[in-house]
Amino acid sequence: MTYESEVQFKFDATYTHDYTVSHFGDDDFLPEEHFLITAPAGDLNCKQYFKLFEKFMLCVGMDPSSIRSGAMSFVFNDMVKEEEQRKVCKEYELTMDEDLEKKYQEYKERDEEWARLKNHDKENVVSSVIEARRFNPSVFEQLIGYTDEQLEMMIDMYEQSKYPF
Repeated sequence: MTYESEVQFKFDATYTHDYTVSHFGDDDFLPEEHFLITAPAGDLNCKQYFKLFEKFMLCVGMDPSSIRSGAMSFVFNDMVKEEEQRKVCKEYELTMDEDLEKKYQEYKERDEEWARLKNHDKENVVSSVIEARRFNPSVFEQLIGYTDEQLEMMIDMYEQSKYPF
């Protein structure tokens, strides 16, 4: 048994010129327009239906930003439960306005902790080198051959291996 189905979007428009008043831009309108967009309905998923409707809306003169705004209003309006909105936010890695302050505080705390750990490790590494030089001069002699950039690179590599986050 074969099943066939088709979805159609149809747009018909006519423009009747008013000859009583002269208008600038009357030649910008076509006297008649007809659009028919068809697609096999049985093979389309939800996203493809939205893509099809987007093409239709572009044909009838909608602005792409208005189309996107309209699509987002399906998800983010007062009639949709917040849990459903949050699912979409998670899927597309979006942050709701209500969560911005919390997210900012988390980033701020994380950055402060990272700076504290970074400074603490540098102090420990430098003091360890000074202590090693005091008690074991051969360690200091080994470090003399390195440039400041190379020593910084070693410290950075040490930090990354100790705190790989």
